[in-house]
Amino acid sequence: MAASPFADQIEQAMATLREQQARMAETTRELQASTASVTSKDRMVTAVVGAQGEVVSLTFHTTAYRSMAPAQLAGILTEVLNEARADLGAKVLEAMRSFEGLGEALRTSMTGGTELDELLAPLQAMRPSHAAAEARRTARQEEFRG
Repeated sequence: MAASPFADQIEQAMATLREQQARMAETTRELQASTASVTSKDRMVTAVVGAQGEVVSLTFHTTAYRSMAPAQLAGILTEVLNEARADLGAKVLEAMRSFEGLGEALRTSMTGGTELDELLAPLQAMRPSHAAAEARRTARQEEFRG
């Protein structure tokens, strides 16, 4: 006996989900091992930060820091550390971009273009909170976009 089209869709969606979970796990491992390194403009110091923004190392390439005013040295260190953290944050955002729309893709693979969509449409429209939830979701998206 052949499987139903709906069962085939569920199996396909589950296979897609398993693939995405594996990709997410690999991306997580890569990001946890990531570092970002920035050298000051004057090449005096290099800062390396880890995945959680922690300082992994500070390497002084010259002895110029010895004659600097404390505020000047603090400013340079703050600048390289913040830039390294920002670089790492950009890496994380770029890695996560590949997962945008995953939930919608899975939902569509389960219901899009099937008789199930037609069957569920009247029920979804009858749900009292459906319109309100959609309005809230749209408002939040607009708020996020600024």
